Formats: sequence, C-alpha cells, structure tokens
Amino acid sequence: MVKIYTRKGDDGTTSLWYGGRVPKSDPRTEAYGSLDEAASALGVARSLAEPGSELERDILRLQDDLFIAGAELATAPEAADRLEDGVSRVTDEMVGELEPAIDRYMERVELPPKFVIPGGAPLSAQLDLARAILRRAERRVVELKRAEGLSSDAVLRLLNRASDLVYAMARFSDVDDPVLFAGRERPPEETAR
Repeated sequence: MVKIYTRKGDDGTTSLWYGGRVPKSDPRTEAYGSLDEAASALGVARSLAEPGSELERDILRLQDDLFIAGAELATAPEAADRLEDGVSRVTDEMVGELEPAIDRYMERVELPPKFVIPGGAPLSAQLDLARAILRRAERRVVELKRAEGLSSDAVLRLLNRASDLVYAMARFSDVDDPVLFAGRERPPEETAR
C-alpha cells in the first residue's frame, strides 16, 4: 500500500517544487490552492456534460491548463528556469488558444440583457461556480504579482481568459428560455420593501 501522508505538513508548511517550504497560508499556496479548487469544480461540471461532447473535451483541456498553471505557481520564482513550457509553465500560446474557444461558444449564445443569476441548469450552475472560483484564483495571483512573486504574467492572462471561457460555456449550456431570465426579475411588490 502506498502511503499518501508524509507528516511533513503537520507544522502548517508545505513544499514547493524544486525546494523550499512555505506556510500553507502563504499567498503562493493560496493561489495554486484556488486553482486546484477551480479544477475540481470543473471536474464536477465535466461529469455533468454529455460524454464525448465538445463541452466535455474543452473542460478537460482547461483542467489540464490549470494544472500547468498550478505547477508554475507552486514553484518559487528563483526556480522558474527549471520549468518546461506547456508542461509546467504557462505560455502565451496557451492563452491565445482560449480566445477562439470563447468565440466559438459566444457566437452560438444570445446573452440576456441583464446579469445572469446562476442556476438555469445543473451544468451551467456548476460552470458558474467554477468561474467564480477562477476569479478568486485570479485575485490571489494578482496578490502574488504585487508581492513580486510571479516569474511571468502569462498565468494571470490565462486565468482571465479561462474565466471568460467558463462563462461562455455556462451560457452555452444554460437553459435557452427567455421566460426563465425574465422571471429572475423582482416583481414590483418585492422591490417596494
């Protein structure tokens, strides 16, 4: 049996790739931990997608991108030269590949004229949850950048596009029912409170 516990983290620290330990509450750990959470939320969404569908494939690809971003974030900037493009370091090409995917979904969606309240369908609701977690991860990476803890801004650009892509996928998978969106408005008697 393989034991997955090492007891090294019992003191509240965790290892970085290529050496070093930081507190589990470190901004770096918060950033890649949020990415892990987003990838897990996307996993739930992928399990709700039709097997073999475009959505299922695109979600899996995005999860892979997030693992690459997580590997980069889990590496101290002084060890960044040891990372490999597209394997453990985000590239501008990876960022660029998300834009056509966003466009592909948005060209098939008619957005409602108001903010979308999540919950139109189980898949779209799960994608909206993943999008919100990605936005949090993006905020954590901004904190890391401000502390001069990023070796490259490509991760930040990837997360910005990733959350846009997840929004587009959520709208593509949402219920196509204008009445549902209109029904999300408050009746006049509720707004008078």
